[in-house]
Amino acid sequence: MNKRFFGTDGIRGKVGSDPMTADFAMRLASAAAQVLVPRGGTVVIGKDTRLSGYMFESALEAGFVAAGADVLLIGPLPTPGIARLTQEFEADLGVVISASHNVYSDNGIKFFDRCGSKLTDEIELKIEEHLKNPAITLESQSLGKAKRIDTARIRYQDFCAQSMPDGVDLDGMKVVFDGANGAGYKVGPRTLANLRAEVIPIGCSPNGMNINDGCGSMEPALLQMTVPGVRADVGVALDGDGDRLIMVDENGELIDGDQLLYILATARQRQGRLTGPVVGTVMSNLGLEHALKAQNIEFRRVNVGDRYVLEALKESGGILGGETSGHMIVLDKTTTGDGLICALQVLAIMKETDKSLSELAAGMRKYPQIMVNVQSKNGVDPAASVEIQAAVAVAESELADTGRVVLRASGTEAVIRVMVEGEDHDQVVAIANRLASVVAEAAA
Repeated sequence: MNKRFFGTDGIRGKVGSDPMTADFAMRLASAAAQVLVPRGGTVVIGKDTRLSGYMFESALEAGFVAAGADVLLIGPLPTPGIARLTQEFEADLGVVISASHNVYSDNGIKFFDRCGSKLTDEIELKIEEHLKNPAITLESQSLGKAKRIDTARIRYQDFCAQSMPDGVDLDGMKVVFDGANGAGYKVGPRTLANLRAEVIPIGCSPNGMNINDGCGSMEPALLQMTVPGVRADVGVALDGDGDRLIMVDENGELIDGDQLLYILATARQRQGRLTGPVVGTVMSNLGLEHALKAQNIEFRRVNVGDRYVLEALKESGGILGGETSGHMIVLDKTTTGDGLICALQVLAIMKETDKSLSELAAGMRKYPQIMVNVQSKNGVDPAASVEIQAAVAVAESELADTGRVVLRASGTEAVIRVMVEGEDHDQVVAIANRLASVVAEAAA
């Protein structure tokens, strides 16, 4: 059975259009409460800095309270912070109001279970079944209560700081922090400063409409200019909800999720703390796979989505996984992707090894990788199209074993992503453009 509302990372869409309306949010809360929250149970609700967060917060609160659940309102805090506080408060459910890296006019709703993990497909399907019915309202004596938690930010800051190795701080390190004008705009700079770093914040002045706008992990150009401009040691960029991390080295060069995963994995191996395979996705750069193999580190690929990375880690006993986009999971420190905690792990490695970020990343050679997003009006399945598969077969024959082709429908947008990588940049570009043309024709 296919899900109607839940995508790869919760429910997401344009505010004011189905399903991102106040009425839907209240029905969603009611449905989730009936599946996951017993009478008298507790729900934690947090959000990013989008203007529409106020509306969805109120609608969700109403839906949960009407269904008999108590609600703890956290306010703006990174998505992984909500996962952590769901555990800390021993709540039955954690709810995040965020559209992550999307523009401010979008918003979304995602859930964590009582263990701080994302819901399974089976649970999401059960919630969707209840969405067919109106929201419930219990009698007065059975209604839940709501209160705001003023200590949430401090609790999460302390948790992040405790992820650092014993005796290691950031004294003497100059860090430019880009909060994407999002959920990490306060906790990021304050956590770094508490660890004695000299912090230069950018993208830390949210106004409800500037989240991810010209800043953050999706648009790091300003960070790339600022780091060498102020002679900083490193730059750290989160996305709007704080679960993605991109870094910038001392020269202003981007260090993406694949390179960060390489740095974390090789450091854990040196320390004798690496267990299980390192898990990436079908979009992870081939250079990561080859670099880890050279270090005798097993690497596995799964479908795109940090939930699938997490599932594979749990099944295999691994502790490190992530995506090129910067969704990084460090299971020996936290339960879900956490941009700030991952950044702290990399900064700690820099301090312990006395190496720059560029030196740490030098062991991995990135293969040229071209991504073309093709609008899909008819929802064509690339795997079911004879024309597309024939073009893919020709491309793979040209690349042989020196490259890869991946076509997949996005879980958050109406596009098909065409990715080609290989040793020769010009060849990769030519093949990607040719494939994109074939896909565009089939998707028109």
